[in-house]
Amino acid sequence: MGKVIAVTNQKGGVGKTTTSLNFAAALARTKRKVLLVDFDPQGNATSGIGFDKGDLEQTVYDAILNGTHFHEAVLETKFENLDLLPSNVNLTGAEIELVGVPKREQRLKTALKKAKDKYDFIVIDCPPSMGLLTLNALTAADTILIPIQCEYYALEGLSQLLNTFELVKKNLNTKLEIEGILMTMWDVRNNLSKSVVEEVKKYFGDKIYKTMIPRNVKVSESPSFGKPVIYYDIRSVGSESYLLFTKEFLKRNQKKK
Repeated sequence: MGKVIAVTNQKGGVGKTTTSLNFAAALARTKRKVLLVDFDPQGNATSGIGFDKGDLEQTVYDAILNGTHFHEAVLETKFENLDLLPSNVNLTGAEIELVGVPKREQRLKTALKKAKDKYDFIVIDCPPSMGLLTLNALTAADTILIPIQCEYYALEGLSQLLNTFELVKKNLNTKLEIEGILMTMWDVRNNLSKSVVEEVKKYFGDKIYKTMIPRNVKVSESPSFGKPVIYYDIRSVGSESYLLFTKEFLKRNQKKK
């Protein structure tokens, strides 16, 4: 049974899509079968992995609202062991359309039910807001991974995310847990980065991964070439960081078994 991880933070610009894409690719590189679910109407994970958002016949929108079986919408990427359930602007209307739908918070969970038998890991790239789409992602997930940027407003909005997490855990998904906190946009030369990390440690303790993702040009460039950074430049600092983070993630999960 595959593990479903929702990568979420309602604050934009924290490296959420970058983390979803590169984490999924790094997991796939360890010979695990991985499904990346682009659940953001912007569809940046879809384009970042090499697909044209305007040239999709079926998307995650069809899977949650039109009853399309997930495998009809899934695309095989050019990267071994990595598949994509894509998204595009059609998903924007889903927030409104879901309002009158029975069990509206469970549509993604239902769509991914059979996918859990096929994949080792399912990574969901959530939208940067706390609407019905994110509620669907949290209801479908086993755990949430929270990227937090090493910048001044790092903790802004985090309390609302944690409140939502507790509400979902209480009312919709009692097994939901926090996978961990990943610090992004780390700058070793910047004292602010260090103080932000210390502040986050006060709240989350050992939930924070030791590996931190630095600011890196290659990580920023790779989506425009339709590639995760480990396939764009394996020797870059960003690539090495995501591979180290994934190794740490797998080690933690091994201990939990």
